Amino acid sequence: MAKGFTLVELLIVIGILAVLSAAVVVVLNPAALLAQSRDTTRISDLNSIHSALALYSVSTTTVDMGDEADSSSLLDGVNGDCNDALTAAGETNRDVAGTGWIEVPLSHLSGGSPIPAYPIDPTNNADYHYCYNNEDDDDSWEISANLESAKYMTTEDLDGTDGGDQVNAYEVGTNLTRL
Repeated sequence: MAKGFTLVELLIVIGILAVLSAAVVVVLNPAALLAQSRDTTRISDLNSIHSALALYSVSTTTVDMGDEADSSSLLDGVNGDCNDALTAAGETNRDVAGTGWIEVPLSHLSGGSPIPAYPIDPTNNADYHYCYNNEDDDDSWEISANLESAKYMTTEDLDGTDGGDQVNAYEVGTNLTRL
């Protein structure tokens, strides 16, 4: 008597595995998980930039929070309101010496820069990028980003740091009324 599996038994097992794997893909939704991980990176990056700028603003006697960019050369950002802000869309200069996409010289701090380079958005295109605004060249700023996943989107200012009711925007800074 021959030992082994028949073709029908193998096809049944393969069919069951196909159904289970399709169910797992539908339940886990890898695209949504990737969007959530990119949003987590965005939130972490904005908070890191905000902390570095705050350290710079209290650690230096001559505060230089950077210049405004020429709005004609910028892409629209968070809900189209990033026109008068520095933006990292398509930007690759992440230098912290005052020549990066944020023109704040973090490297001039006595202990060195708190971050090695200014982060850029994981996608970094016209739809998803970081915006820095220092309108009126004062000592305040706002950093914003568009979010992809519904997990972090809210119409209420629940966390006390997000600057308002723009569903897909996350904002941090000292003046959250700009973008």
